[in-house]
This record gives sequence, C-alpha cells and structure tokens, in this order.
Amino acid sequence: MPHLYAIALGSNRPHGRYGRPAGVVEAAIARLDQEFGLFDASPIVLNPAHGGAGRDFANAVALVESDLGPPALLARLKALEADFGRRRGRRWGPRVLDLDIVLWSGGKHKSRLLRVPHPLLAERSFVLQPLAAIAPAWRVGTSTVSHLAHRLARRAPRG
Repeated sequence: MPHLYAIALGSNRPHGRYGRPAGVVEAAIARLDQEFGLFDASPIVLNPAHGGAGRDFANAVALVESDLGPPALLARLKALEADFGRRRGRRWGPRVLDLDIVLWSGGKHKSRLLRVPHPLLAERSFVLQPLAAIAPAWRVGTSTVSHLAHRLARRAPRG
C-alpha cells in the first residue's frame, strides 16, 4: 500500500549542472517525480541561512507516494543527495541538497536514525510555509500544518 510522504528540500550551494540553489531544488523535485511519483510540490522560496550554513537557502516541500517504509525511503533520499554531490560535513553547514522526511501518512516513526514527524517541524517556517501551500489540512498531532505555520508566523519578530 503506498504511503504519502512530505519531503523538505533545501539547497544553498550552486551545482555545476543545475546552477543556483533554486535550480538544484527544481531538479531534485523532478528526480523525486521520476523515482517515486510526485503528488504535489510547493513553490520554491528563498530563506536566510541559519547557524553556520552561510549562503541563503532555496526551500520547497514535495509530496511523494512510495511503498517504501520510512527507513528505506530515507536511504533512497540520502543516495539522491549523494547523486547531487552532497558530502557529509559539519552539521548546519552549506549543502548542495538536503532532503528530509518531515511527515508521512503512517503517522509517527521513531528509530535511531529517523523521527517522523520531524522533531523541529513546528519551529521551521522554511518548511511549514511551503508545506502549508500544498497540504494545509495535514494533521501533526492535534494541529494542522496550516495552524502550525500561522502560529509560528505570529511568533516571528516584526519590523
């Protein structure tokens, strides 16, 4: 039985073939479509980098269907990152492509390598805003994605 997954995509380094980070994210969405079956994808948004990541990020969220369970899908996503030139490096550092499973239709998953829903989902506007554009009613615990995005936007400093 196929599962629906929400995959967060991010890039803040150019790629020799795909160009700027937004082009990398666009190419990665096309690859997700080829490998899994794309259900929907958000617009690509530009966001300031956090921590030591350096350059600004291009971010999006894709909804894909797959028969794979979360650990097997994570392994495929890590292989896709490597295909795009991602090398393991320092945490929060710059990256050609970052792919994270943030939600799946099976509810919760917890293992040594993976937690779904993503533990920082409710704090990441660069994931919640694109996700709310394509799956506003998806439930995360007792809230919807739309509600989480709205609540986080209200907490953000203004001015």
